[in-house]
Amino acid sequence: MTNELVLTNARVVLPDEVIHGTVVVRDGQIADVSSGNAAAGENLDGDYLLPGVVELHTDHAEYHLRPRPGVDWDAMPAVLAHDAQMATAGATTVLDAVRLGSEPGDRETVTRSARRLADAITTAARAGALRADHAIHLRCEVSAEDCLDRFEEFADNPRVRLASLMDHTPGQRQFEDVGEFKRYYIGKGIVSESNIDGYVDVLLGEAKLHSDRNRRAVAEAARRRGIALAAHDDATVEHIQESVSLGVRIAEFPTTVVAAASAGAHGLSVIMGAPNIVRGGSQSGNVAASALLDRGLLHILSSDYVPSSPMQAVFQLVTDGTISIQNAVKLISTNPANAVGMTDRGEIVIGKRGDLLRVRPYGQPGTPEHPTGLTVPIVRAVYRQGGRVA
Repeated sequence: MTNELVLTNARVVLPDEVIHGTVVVRDGQIADVSSGNAAAGENLDGDYLLPGVVELHTDHAEYHLRPRPGVDWDAMPAVLAHDAQMATAGATTVLDAVRLGSEPGDRETVTRSARRLADAITTAARAGALRADHAIHLRCEVSAEDCLDRFEEFADNPRVRLASLMDHTPGQRQFEDVGEFKRYYIGKGIVSESNIDGYVDVLLGEAKLHSDRNRRAVAEAARRRGIALAAHDDATVEHIQESVSLGVRIAEFPTTVVAAASAGAHGLSVIMGAPNIVRGGSQSGNVAASALLDRGLLHILSSDYVPSSPMQAVFQLVTDGTISIQNAVKLISTNPANAVGMTDRGEIVIGKRGDLLRVRPYGQPGTPEHPTGLTVPIVRAVYRQGGRVA
């Protein structure tokens, strides 16, 4: 039996234009796109119809797993709550971050959390319990002694689609300013002010022993398995050159314009956090995503730590006159899908998956930062392969 969904009277955002028209999804795939209204179908009352968000970098599942320091929530309800929040924010494909590698003293806790999270994602997906299509993004802290062992433990899970090479050692990359590192980790409750100097010394010693070796080994192991590879927080041309030599395809959150420009010159997809766009800058004092967008150096936006931020960033950029809506949508749907080889989704094109969003923009008065007005996108319906999931 054929399953068909007809969505009509919509502002349909196509790859190169916006039309007022109708989209037909048949057996999970987009079967027809046309101008004008259909005689039958679901009337969208002129709302936007966009491709579903493809989310490559979200830490939010971990927040549900550990909602407060020292509190471990049951993994399945945590994943289900995370999934519901991501889907209602417009994400139809989600690569959930699973952190691998930890400093001494926290090793078993981090490993146990990673196993619980990966198992719950896999179990929930097999049970058909998830609204979005979930895969796994292994975030590999290369300065940790156990990084490679943990990667080998998880990498053969068929849901793993992306691995990132991270190094949060103070004094370089994201935390070139050691003082900023100390403020961040004390503020997060990870370490006390009285212990922070010793903590920094431990991390520096770990990095000296393990970072270079683990970075090369994880990259090689990912390449053997066909897992897309990202580098996290590259700051210099030398960092980018090293990443390229390792087979990296995605530059996650480069911290400087110089690094982003080098990444673009080498054909890497540059990803930044959508909260950076919404807030008007980086929380860590690194390069603003808007500065990269202005230079044509930004290809992908991720939600990072705010699930609704990609959609909010898209509509605010359009309201500000920075970018067209069809090009803004590429930042959150088309480009991330292509970056990890999910070329069957991410745009409203015949033959692609029927992952679609109904969105109504809600205008608010302007601010000094946004004098033309603020726009809040209201996600009114979410469809995954033609079936409504939110």
